[in-house]
Amino acid sequence: MAERVLPNERSIERQDAAGEQLLAELQDEVRAAGLWAPHVPPEAGGTGTGFLDYAYLNEHIGRSMWAQRVFGCQAPDAGNSEILHLFGTDEQKERWLRPLVSGEIRSFFSMTEPEVPGSDPTTLRTRAVRDGDEWVIDGHKWFSSGAEGAAFGIVMAVTDPEAGPYARATQIIVPADTPGVEIVKPIMVMGHEGKGWSTHCEVRYTGVRVPVANTLGAEGAGFLIAQKRLGPGRIHHVMRWLGQMQRAFELMCEYALGRETSMGPLADKQTIQNWIADSYAEIQACRFMTLDAAHKIDGGDEARVEVSAIKFFAAKVLVDVIDRAVQVHGARGLTDETPLASMLMQARGARIYDGPDEVHRQVVARRILKAFASGEGWHFQ
Repeated sequence: MAERVLPNERSIERQDAAGEQLLAELQDEVRAAGLWAPHVPPEAGGTGTGFLDYAYLNEHIGRSMWAQRVFGCQAPDAGNSEILHLFGTDEQKERWLRPLVSGEIRSFFSMTEPEVPGSDPTTLRTRAVRDGDEWVIDGHKWFSSGAEGAAFGIVMAVTDPEAGPYARATQIIVPADTPGVEIVKPIMVMGHEGKGWSTHCEVRYTGVRVPVANTLGAEGAGFLIAQKRLGPGRIHHVMRWLGQMQRAFELMCEYALGRETSMGPLADKQTIQNWIADSYAEIQACRFMTLDAAHKIDGGDEARVEVSAIKFFAAKVLVDVIDRAVQVHGARGLTDETPLASMLMQARGARIYDGPDEVHRQVVARRILKAFASGEGWHFQ
């Protein structure tokens, strides 16, 4: 990361021909080092050895948004490869999982819809109707991240509107070149459209026909699979945020020490010292909460309370630490002279995607209160 990725970050993020060539060279170096795709185990084509190890790796990988691609563990491909590994048929794994993990193709996850709240997926309207051996899909999605240039998407569609709220939807693999799939446009996010992997696309499905054999897992199991995907996906985000926090913290401390004012260095100011102390404490709290959740997941626990708690807590810490670093840098922090402005733009979305803060707080509170209501209470361990 220090020797090869960060010095080349600006070249990679341009996503032009030279940047893509450099990215491919760095990916080959990662493969040679035995660190490729650390989010999935060797039987799925990766080098993963568990959540705890992945958390430690991501403190370094997460320092740059682009490093995910260098190491072959970028979202949404990481989550898609995990559920394909867990729920895919042998044929699906051969056709989609193998090239996805190897880095030959990219994918997208198509669940969120503009007409209904993303925080409540039981309200999804996209429909898939069975017609013989095919699904016919009609619907409207957006924030299908990375859809531009992807080979396929995993689409969440209602297949039985009469079923219970959590048994209505099914996940279906849809090749991106299927007739009726329209990548309408990349959604502008805080003034940035993105390109390829960095896009968040609006997608329409009009009479899209795919084989029933493209069903991922059981019919009606869409929400179960989504939880299996989003739970680990949330902690993957937090792992990467740790790297972002630490990078911003280092930039803040280094600039505070080096920036002279008429009354001495910025580092002598009590307000700056308070920001540094608070940031240190909050980053450490996030680290230990993340490692605790990873340890429990490795032990077979879904750790839903722990994951939801760290998701909303770390998202706020991420924004706060980067914002303090920007403030210490003054006007320079708003420019592209440092990575901070880009980091802050990316960080704000952390409090919304994969479940807004408010929903995760509610999950934590409800589960704890349920434990107390049953007489079990809640034990910190």
